Parts: sequence; structure tokens; C-alpha cells
Amino acid sequence: MGGVTSSMAAKFAFFPPNPPSYKLIKDEATGTLLLDPFPRRENVDVLRLPTRRGNEIVAVYVRYPNAMSTLLYSHGNAADIGQMYELFIELSIHLRVNLMGYDYSGYGQSSGKPSEQNTYADIEAAYKCLEENYGAKQENIILYGQSVGSGPTVDLAARLPRLRAVVLHSPILSGLRVMYPVKRSYWFDIYKNIDKISLVKCPVLIIHGTNDDVVDCSHGKRLWELCQEKYEPLWVKGGNHCDLELYPDYIRHLKKFISTVEMSPSQRNASRKSTDDIEQSRQSTECFEGPRRSIDSRDKPRKSTDTRDKPRKSTDTRDKPRKSTDTRDKPRKSVDRPEKFKVHEYDKFSNMDKLEKLKVSLDQMERMERSRRSVEYFDKTRTSIDLQLEKGRKSADWIDRLPAV
Repeated sequence: MGGVTSSMAAKFAFFPPNPPSYKLIKDEATGTLLLDPFPRRENVDVLRLPTRRGNEIVAVYVRYPNAMSTLLYSHGNAADIGQMYELFIELSIHLRVNLMGYDYSGYGQSSGKPSEQNTYADIEAAYKCLEENYGAKQENIILYGQSVGSGPTVDLAARLPRLRAVVLHSPILSGLRVMYPVKRSYWFDIYKNIDKISLVKCPVLIIHGTNDDVVDCSHGKRLWELCQEKYEPLWVKGGNHCDLELYPDYIRHLKKFISTVEMSPSQRNASRKSTDDIEQSRQSTECFEGPRRSIDSRDKPRKSTDTRDKPRKSTDTRDKPRKSTDTRDKPRKSVDRPEKFKVHEYDKFSNMDKLEKLKVSLDQMERMERSRRSVEYFDKTRTSIDLQLEKGRKSADWIDRLPAV
């Protein structure tokens, strides 16, 4: 029954280019296979690989000097490796990876007929070749599946626990869900990625165009939600199903992803922690954008107080109000950080010197380079400032009694 189902589904799911975009020829001098009409490249091997289902598929292997990773690329529908050849070369160069692309059974010059089960055997044959012929290890292999190619990619990834990473490009939840928004999986459906993606244990990057009119972007978003180890997805604004490679964000995001997964686990965790800290700092900064405006607004009452304006005459910069504000921090020593003002005696350094140091601290917070402790300190400072403002004229009189600089 499964074979009949797969055969029926193949009539609707697979559209190999007809005729193929390339021919296979043999170099008489070396006996090596070549893709016609492409010129021979020293770093490209053309291969015929047998599958466990009795077919023979065509594959290309692109070498990159001293590459740390190997990309196994499963292309989309209505394409073959002749149409993908130049992209394979470009990806290898820009991502600094070895790359293997292959044609499914019945595509290009591969024998057999396209079917779900045949594609599973096809990707297994390509993966086996990487391990046995090129010495690639599972830990260094990244599976890349585009559109229909996400089917064999997710199926294999779910069975390989030590993969380096997976990239899903315009992926499908399942074959049936591309046509109908069904809520459950049926026995006659194919490429049930929705049921397999949670079994993938390595980092997964999902790339999808927001204007995809073949596979709706909701497919990619749902798969991302179900991933065990999510990586920051790329939703290409305005991108369609077959043009994402034309957007600058595509290669930029891929390079960032490859660099991340090539780190050791300890480096990756440290980098992730650092990224989380920066993100939290950014969110904290955004959170007190409003309060910062209120802090700025409290400068206005100062302008109406003549006694406060006198210390500002010596400096035209915007930071002087901060200085006078900080002089009011003196009563806060016992609450916030008393050691900061107790290190040196008041008569040894002027108010200007102290306030300059605080200005640097505030500038560092605005540049988002401060630590979490600085953020918490700023919150305390902001609360104390609000309390001080309620004192009104009493605080102003206190400033008037400060020794002249």
C-alpha cells in the first residue's frame, strides 16, 4: 500500500525538468565524468552513486580548501543539479564549505522514477558517499533542504543524532498541507516534516519568504516553533519561493549561522550567553526609553530655578545638568554605592571631576556596553532621582549650600 501511495503522490509532487539541463560525458584523457555544458573544474567531482533501491543518481562534490564543514544540499522541485551548479560553486566559496548536491531518482541524468521513498534512499546514498569517499564525519555535516528537498533532509536528520546543523529553505509541513490546511497527518500524506522535526537534535536554521505563493510562510514558522534547538530564523520580507538567494540577507544570515555552528560547544554557549545578555540589555534600554525622557523632562524645572542654573554657567555642554543632578546623589550614598564617593575626600577633588566620572558611566550605559549590574544600578538611581524630585525646593536649597568650585 505504501508503494502505491508514494506512486500516486509522485504524480502531484514531483516535476523534474524535461529535458534535463545537462548531459553527462566522460573525459577521454582522464576517464572522469563531466557535466556538459559546464567547463571542468579542478575542485569539482562529478559522481554516479548507487542507491539501496537499485537506482543510480548523479551528484557533484565541490571542495573548498581547509573547510571545516560539508553541506549536503537537497534541491527543490522542478530543478536539477545543472540548474543548481553555479549556485553550488558560489555557496561553497562564500560559506567556505565543501558542498555535495545530488539529483533525485528520475531527475537530471539519475535513473529511476521520482518518489518519496526513492528520495530517502537518494539522500542516504549521498551521505554515505561523503563518509566513505571524502572522510566527512557526521559532526561536520550540515544538511540543507530546499522546498521538497526539506522532506528527505528532515527524514535523515531525525535519524542522525550528531549532525552539525540543518538548514531548511522554504520548507513544507507536509505534501498535503501545501494544498490543504489540514489539522492532522493522514496515511497517504508525504514528507511529514511536521511530525519529524521535533526529533532533530542539532541547531536548525529556517529561511522562508514572507510572500511565498507556493509554500506559505506559515509552514516555515510552524516548523521553527517545533524545533528542539532553534536558531534565529530568516523571514525574507517580500521574498517568494524561488528568489531568496537574490536577497543580501540570505547569504549574510547563512554565513553567520555556519560560523556559529562551527564553534565548539563551549564557545557556542558562551557566544549565546553573550548574545542573550546583549539582547536583555537592549530590551532594558528600550524599556527605559520612556523614563529617560521623563529624566530629561525633569531638567525643565531646573531651568526655572535660578539657583540651579549658576553652576551650569561654567559649562555649555549637555552633561552639566547631569553633574548637578549627581551632586544631589550625595544623600544616596548609603543606599546605592557608598564606596564610589568615599574613596576620595570631597576637598581633594571638585564636583566637576566626580560628575565627569558619572558621565562616562552614563555614556557607557547608552552604548549598551554596561553590565547587568550597571542596569540594575541605573534603575535604583532613577528611583532615587524621582524621590529627590519630590523634595522640590528643599533639594534646590541643598544645592545652593554646596561649596563653590
